[in-house]
Amino acid sequence: MRLSQYFLPTLKENPSEAQIVSHRLMLRSGLVRQMSAGIYAWLPAGYRVLRNIERIVREEQDAAGAQEVLMPTIQSADLWRESERYDAYGPEMLRFKDRHDREMLYGPTNEEMITVIFRDGVKSYKELPKNLYHIQWKFRDEVRPRFGVMRGREFLMKDAYSFDLDKAGAIRAYNRMFVAYLRTFARMGLKAIPMRADTGPIGGDLSHEFIVLADTGESAVFCHKDLVDKDILGRTVDYGGDLQPLVDEWTSLYAATDDMHDAAAFESTVPAERRVAARGIEVGHIFYFGTKYSSKMNATVAGPNGEPVTVEMGSYGIGVSRLLGAIIEASHDAAGIIWPEAIAPFRVGLLNLKPDDGTVTKACVDIYAALQAKGTTVLYDDRDLRPGAKFADMDLVGVPWQLIVGPKGLAAGKIELKNRKTGERVELAPEAAIARLTG
Repeated sequence: MRLSQYFLPTLKENPSEAQIVSHRLMLRSGLVRQMSAGIYAWLPAGYRVLRNIERIVREEQDAAGAQEVLMPTIQSADLWRESERYDAYGPEMLRFKDRHDREMLYGPTNEEMITVIFRDGVKSYKELPKNLYHIQWKFRDEVRPRFGVMRGREFLMKDAYSFDLDKAGAIRAYNRMFVAYLRTFARMGLKAIPMRADTGPIGGDLSHEFIVLADTGESAVFCHKDLVDKDILGRTVDYGGDLQPLVDEWTSLYAATDDMHDAAAFESTVPAERRVAARGIEVGHIFYFGTKYSSKMNATVAGPNGEPVTVEMGSYGIGVSRLLGAIIEASHDAAGIIWPEAIAPFRVGLLNLKPDDGTVTKACVDIYAALQAKGTTVLYDDRDLRPGAKFADMDLVGVPWQLIVGPKGLAAGKIELKNRKTGERVELAPEAAIARLTG
């Protein structure tokens, strides 16, 4: 994409309404624009990142055996009355009536709707287990929306729901999602630590939050340092096998958010040199809640003996839009965002330092075409601006690799390759630079 044609409205100054780093950088780098309190429009670069995050989430959910559906944003109040949550949920639920005076709501979550979909579609234990997920916009009318997409009113979320014949099956489903979450966040370049959590209004007796460590995190967290150092991507995962030992490996070490923290247990079980007390951001939350919804909404199947069995359920959420803020909070510097390659809006930024020089422009056009032919996404800065402005914008947007083409280097047969994360710069022949980025 040529930057002269791209819609990327960057800002030089920090917006006054932005209180945290991710909010400031998302506005300054032209990723989003606020439309009203806690509601944002996603501009082209931000939307590309959002789609990249969705892609990874979707790939890992599919690999774990979940099946994608798409449920509507608007729900009937009658569904929530079945589960007895309609009156209990509180003012965060946006309620309204349609033209026929039927009570409706903008869904904050989907336990009720997915339970009805399952109830109407699955009749026998032979059809179990099932895990259904979707990636959809939700709305919670926060009393004080703030921190940009970190605590907005409208947000994009992946929520999955498992259905099993018994508790043992439900725990197996829980473990599959536990491991899938570890892999999902690791693929995004995040160190997400599972921490035992309160089940809150969702209900149930087993729950974990996945917390990303960040200096600007919203809450205090405490954990064993070995959890920070652990790697899941180097492990072979068999979703058809027994994942309990792998889950036990990750949950046997101390890890707790502030509201679940036991200082005495932390000090007695974790050596002083291995204790981590930091700030954290929640990016995912998983729950096993048994028959809380299925019993109230009559979600049963015919069991092996023909008698009706109330299915066991779990739910599993990832804040897709929230993840952008969390990743920026965990990965930035004074110049701007540092995107992990897997989710960056573009992998390479190509900077033409002298657009009115025909030799330089031809070299840039050739490099641009060569990279695109190899399937590499490129943001080509062909604008007639001074080099300093181009460097500043490319660092602000956070493209992982920068190719810098100028007349002096080109005369010597070289262009410069810069790593945004490390700041390392090397001079290479254009062909060598292309080979390094596409090899």
